[in-house]
Amino acid sequence: MGFDAGFALSTIPTILGAIGATLIATVLSCVGASVVGFGFEMIRRGGGVPGLAVRFLIDFIRSTPVLAWLYFLYFVLPFYGIRLGAMTVGILALSLYYSGYLAEVFKAGIDAIPKGQQEAARALSLNRRDTVIFVIAPQMLRNIAAPLGNYLVSILKATPYLAILAVPEMLGRAFDIASETYRYAEPLTVAGILFLALALVISYGVKRIEQRLLATGRR
Repeated sequence: MGFDAGFALSTIPTILGAIGATLIATVLSCVGASVVGFGFEMIRRGGGVPGLAVRFLIDFIRSTPVLAWLYFLYFVLPFYGIRLGAMTVGILALSLYYSGYLAEVFKAGIDAIPKGQQEAARALSLNRRDTVIFVIAPQMLRNIAAPLGNYLVSILKATPYLAILAVPEMLGRAFDIASETYRYAEPLTVAGILFLALALVISYGVKRIEQRLLATGRR
């Protein structure tokens, strides 16, 4: 049974119909992972017992597979009275999982800032919050734009894991077509091309943001 280009084209509307769920999961997971990861790094830098606890938590997250987080949140939490929708569980799991990796990216970005910057902030009597917002964060973003973009693409590529929770994302929709027609090559090829197109768009957007941040830093 050869590749049927006509059948492949006919699957595009159905698979594209799930692009909204894929994009929502990607964008919200990126925001969640960035916020949680940055919070982790700030607590870790604070030291003490909270810093040690977060350090262990980051290592724990990075040592466990993303599927374990998906299964735990979806199947175990209801035993404790916490019931969440499939999409919510998927976004929460991807946010937590990638927060561990983004915490390391934020750490590298902050470490690359000259120590004199923070000393100057203290000399100007800036408190910790203002130092983070006005001194550390802008310079850190310039340092981590490229690796941060790579992880955003990784989160996009991880959204097919949500199919195990019956979230109607693009790869899951492609498998639905394949199971109904017994033709796998066409819908999976279309899904792969659409994921490639989204990844290229994200990479281009991140590149433009990186160039703008670097241009701002040179002014």
